[in-house]
Amino acid sequence: MLFVAGDAVAQKMPERSLVRKGNRSYNKERYTESSERYQQALGHDSTLFEARYNLANSLLRRSLADTTGMSNPESAEYKLKQGFVTQAEGLLQAAAADSLRTDAERATAYYNLGNAQFVQQKLQDALLSYRRSLRYNPDDMEAKYNYALTKKLLEQQQNQDQNQDQNQDQNQDQNQNQNNQNNQNNQDQNNDQNKNDQDKNNQNDQNKNDQNQNDPQQDNKDKNGGGGDDKNEQQDKQPPQQKPRSGMNEEQQKQLLNAIQAQEDKTQEKLDEKDKKKGILIKGKKNW
Repeated sequence: MLFVAGDAVAQKMPERSLVRKGNRSYNKERYTESSERYQQALGHDSTLFEARYNLANSLLRRSLADTTGMSNPESAEYKLKQGFVTQAEGLLQAAAADSLRTDAERATAYYNLGNAQFVQQKLQDALLSYRRSLRYNPDDMEAKYNYALTKKLLEQQQNQDQNQDQNQDQNQDQNQNQNNQNNQNNQDQNNDQNKNDQDKNNQNDQNKNDQNQNDPQQDNKDKNGGGGDDKNEQQDKQPPQQKPRSGMNEEQQKQLLNAIQAQEDKTQEKLDEKDKKKGILIKGKKNW
């Protein structure tokens, strides 16, 4: 919907004439040309409601007329058309906020503002704009439809976000449980391996003990070792042998022993004579 300035007023004010030229271009779907005319009108009067509102609609049409390149956010065409929508949103916000306009004019401004926000996926902002439009014109069926559609899309988006959060939490819980299970399995495997290694070592030790008990050479070693201990014990019981006196050869030792023996024989004879008088006292000879 376009606003048309009166003919009488248009003759006195050039901005009005420019708005009318822009409307003719708009109706012929020459949106680039119409945008230029509305911008020229705003050059004369930046507060002109009709020029602001119609320029916003023309920019929205330019953004929707050709979708070539709109699928690539990095393309120059996409950025240009996004610039049109952003500019239109600002113009419509100013037009809708103009308290000097009628309720019908503000309702229409809020409606188109909702459209500009909707195509930018600003669903929460668009829902508010459609609601304000219905406040000024409750019977507008198009505003009611757009409001209901936007509300439904918002609810779907919120449910989708909630499901994604739940799925993310579930995936995190599953991953945590899986990690815990893997850690437990690894621990159990390590424990089993350690137990098997210990059992194997115990079995090897037992086999070695059994082999030692059945080895006759080991028995002989034990017997020989015991005999050696008995032999050492017998040697310990025998008295030490008398060592020959140092400094005397065998002949000299023999002569000394004979002399000692002769002396003891004489002494024994004297004792025997005394014993004959006193009693018999027999004393054996020393064994050298």
